[in-house]
Amino acid sequence: MKDLESTRAEIAAVDRELAQAFEKRMRLAEDVLANKAKAGLPIYDPAQEAKVILRNSDNISDPVIREYYVRFLQSLMDLSKDYQRRLAGMMKVAYCGAPGAFAHIACRKMFPGAEYIPFPDFESAYKACEDGTADVAVMPVENSYSGIVGGVLDLSFGGGLFVNMMFELTVTQNLVGLKGTAISDIKKVVSHPQALSQCAAFISEHGIEAVEFGNTALAAKHVAETGDKSIAAIASADTAELYGLEVISPAINASAWNTTRFAVFSRVKNTPADAGGEHFILEFTVKNEAGALAKVLNVIGVHRFNMSNLHSRPTKGSLWKHWFFAELEGDVDSADGQELLRQMSTVCDCLKLVGTYKTLAL
Repeated sequence: MKDLESTRAEIAAVDRELAQAFEKRMRLAEDVLANKAKAGLPIYDPAQEAKVILRNSDNISDPVIREYYVRFLQSLMDLSKDYQRRLAGMMKVAYCGAPGAFAHIACRKMFPGAEYIPFPDFESAYKACEDGTADVAVMPVENSYSGIVGGVLDLSFGGGLFVNMMFELTVTQNLVGLKGTAISDIKKVVSHPQALSQCAAFISEHGIEAVEFGNTALAAKHVAETGDKSIAAIASADTAELYGLEVISPAINASAWNTTRFAVFSRVKNTPADAGGEHFILEFTVKNEAGALAKVLNVIGVHRFNMSNLHSRPTKGSLWKHWFFAELEGDVDSADGQELLRQMSTVCDCLKLVGTYKTLAL
């Protein structure tokens, strides 16, 4: 057995090697962040972290030491994420709405520490990413209660951005108002049309007049500025706190399963490898002939891709002509995926690969 001083000297030498390796790894994290920012990907990817831990833990032969090494790896990756978030303070994220709106909450959860730039409408947020004013744009594409957000889908069809991530945000709508307000005081409630729709049963039950507003955050701000207890808003608890309001009645949306899917749009197309071969989006038009859409669906079925979503949207400038938005599960970069695209191009007037993505729940 070595004496204590010799052992300490060896530990010091190993610590120096670890310090050099640590600095090198953190520098590589800078490259990871740059690539993620370019592709509009989140800093935290739990599936990728699990793969790294599983792969690297096999390098430790002693099973007891392996347990500690897993903890060491997790701590190292946590530090790496913190470092990336610190660097990501320069990242600019566009969204539609005002501070406190659900889109703003989604941005904060997805890209913590970034600069969040509000825009008055979906088109200006989308254009901000297209022209480089923002690195990414975060916008809603579908709500589990109210359905698709047609305006965002239309922008994706006509624009040049790619969807590199989808994430699901659970939406809880609350009746919020001035502090000390009782439900009996309220005569009018203001909010976004979708929020009013989601809470229609509650509004009707209490005989309150519903008035549409641009978004939930602006509605809450309006209530705070009026100082009138007869006016309330429907918004999140975070929004209420932001504008100095209080929750009068929580969770008033009719469906407990109220979730909004947000898409992260970027100027750079994600690689299928980055998306883990999970999902991809196709937008297409079909020939104006009998059975044209059936031919497209048959091609998808023959190649054994599960289509999780299909929506039609009217084509602007062409009366009674529609285009289609389809989400499919699988790897579009595989041999089957490439053959799918080739065969679809023969039966579609127009075919566009909008992006490949993973789905995260927040």
